[in-house]
Amino acid sequence: MQYLIEYIRKYYKNIVKILALVVSITLIVYMYPREAKFKYEFFKGKPWMHEDLIAEYNFPIYKSESALTKERDSILREYKPFFRYDTTIRIAQENRFINVFESYWNEYLNEQYNILDGLTGRNRAERRLMDLHDEYLQFGTSLLNFIYTKGIVEVTDILEQVDNPNLTIVVVKGNLAQDYSYSEVFTQKNAYEYVLQQVAGFKMPDNEAHEEADAFFKTLNLNNFIQPNLFYDKTTSERQKETLISEISLTSGMVQEGERIISRGEVVTDPKFKVLESLRREYELRSGDSGNHILIILGQIVLISTILVVLYLFLYHFRREIFLNNLQTFFILLLVVMFALVARLTLEMSFISFYFIPFVIVPIVIRTFFDSRLALFIHFILLMLTGFLAPNSFEFIFLNFFAGVVAIFTMTKIDRRAIFFLTSIFVALTYSILYFGLSILQEGSLTTIEWINFGWFAGNAFLVLLSYPLIYIFEKIFGFLSDATLLELSDTNQPLLRELAEKAPGTFQHSLQVANLSEEACRSLGGNPLLVRTAALYHDIGKMSEPLYFIENQSGGFNPHDHLNFEESAAIIIGHVTKGIEIANKHNLPEPLIDFIKTHHGTTKVQYFYRSFIKSFPEQLVDDSKFSYPGPRPFTKEMAIMMMADSVEAASRSLKDINREKVDELVEKIIDSQQAEGQFIDAPITFRDLTRIKEIFKKRLSNIYHIRIEYPKQP
Repeated sequence: MQYLIEYIRKYYKNIVKILALVVSITLIVYMYPREAKFKYEFFKGKPWMHEDLIAEYNFPIYKSESALTKERDSILREYKPFFRYDTTIRIAQENRFINVFESYWNEYLNEQYNILDGLTGRNRAERRLMDLHDEYLQFGTSLLNFIYTKGIVEVTDILEQVDNPNLTIVVVKGNLAQDYSYSEVFTQKNAYEYVLQQVAGFKMPDNEAHEEADAFFKTLNLNNFIQPNLFYDKTTSERQKETLISEISLTSGMVQEGERIISRGEVVTDPKFKVLESLRREYELRSGDSGNHILIILGQIVLISTILVVLYLFLYHFRREIFLNNLQTFFILLLVVMFALVARLTLEMSFISFYFIPFVIVPIVIRTFFDSRLALFIHFILLMLTGFLAPNSFEFIFLNFFAGVVAIFTMTKIDRRAIFFLTSIFVALTYSILYFGLSILQEGSLTTIEWINFGWFAGNAFLVLLSYPLIYIFEKIFGFLSDATLLELSDTNQPLLRELAEKAPGTFQHSLQVANLSEEACRSLGGNPLLVRTAALYHDIGKMSEPLYFIENQSGGFNPHDHLNFEESAAIIIGHVTKGIEIANKHNLPEPLIDFIKTHHGTTKVQYFYRSFIKSFPEQLVDDSKFSYPGPRPFTKEMAIMMMADSVEAASRSLKDINREKVDELVEKIIDSQQAEGQFIDAPITFRDLTRIKEIFKKRLSNIYHIRIEYPKQP
């Protein structure tokens, strides 16, 4: 048991890495469908490149999605929404009208004729008013009865969704359903307009117009008695719609067992393409129902494991620093698994196209935090994984691969926010141009191109804009550094850099020169110049705590080390690394920049005080640890470059008689010494890189100190 604990403690990083790989494989396999993939690739308008294909079983010829959509749209034109007639509303509103009418009539008699006790019919005038009462009441009730009998439809959005040229509806009265044209029924608005029209044309039985009728009925406000009595019956309507759709046949023929489907070299015409697509669909359905799930899962495990192991091998051989960092490796696997999950969910939602998934977000994010080559490789790995899910694997991989390449090419200035909009536009154009070319190559006609896919490409490009907030989120969660953050931190007006310039001006100037040297060398070697420049500006912030103990900040000939022994002086010099880490943590500098502070002296010695101690005490045993920096050694190319630049720039200030030969000798001596001490064994840097760095430092220092070529003297 103790041995097992010790083994886990010793190799826990590798164990975690393997567990992350196993979990990723398990999740992706779990998400994959359980049917086999059709083994033939074919394209409309191209020759059949495989052996002669004979049907091994009977299968139907399925209609294409576009054909089914057209047929569905055609049938739905016959769809008629159902409305249920409510008889109680007419009765209630007519009774309410009679009650209100009587009340208004009594007020009318009082105001117009000063009659308070009602009509008795004692004289001709009262008898005329009684006739008028009966005519008004009869007119109003008849009008309402007519409107409610025709029906007042409840205005609903469903009517706007019906693709019915005659806009026919079905009115259900009790158990009787009858078709009506929508123009035959009223809405509340046109019912009220009809009432106003009828009131304006009101005439007595003797055809005598009664001018007071209009005023009376306006006062009565017949609009208050107009309420819908035709209500949309969603249940019956949806049932009818489902019935119509269910009558659509999904097939348009049958292929018999033993029938030749296509011969080798034969062009895949549109009818042949439909048959082959039907065979592919039937094959995958049958394989899913055949019970061979174990073999299918085994095949998926083999393929997915191989792809992800290749990813690990790529990181191990070409991006060792990322492979050794479990957090970064986990982040890459997380992106791959996350987009595989998105692809699987999209496959389940048939109403969303695969082209809507913004796969180019992955290379954009990887390019932001790492480099272009890694972004391209991971994009390729992701497409290989999700290509098994795509309906047309070749077309899917072809379009998305080049869209990803274009996205990587355009993401050159990530610190500029507008670059995301430009990348989005270029991605949409790439999808559209390549798809258009493929379509006319396969179809040979513009009329058969599925133009809706261009809309999906536009939506895909819009989703690419999510890269910007995603980069910020990942940056905070995983502690990564984007170019935008580095550019912000490299501004010399940052409070911490301003404090360095005030407290240790010599150190600040030294940091600027180290930043310039490092940036130029890093750009030449294909590293991250913005990262190394920003790190160089902060690498010596620990000197702010005791600036006078460092020679670049001393003036007037005073040196506080004259009053200390060699070990104390060495401890102060070495301590600026620890102090720098403390200051960086206090000001929340990103961890990658703190790593530069830790490694910029590696495990080298404070040579001046170390040699002075040996010279002063030749017989005394030296404790090397008191004169050595704690490390660690640089473990990235950028860290190694900055370490060299720091030592070379500091040493160049001690040169008294500066010329090209002395600068060249200094650069060679310092870098060779660091190499001999093994300071670069953990960094991915080659002898060729070291040679190139030396050349850049020599040229740059010569420019800094204005070294000119000595012309030969005239004889």
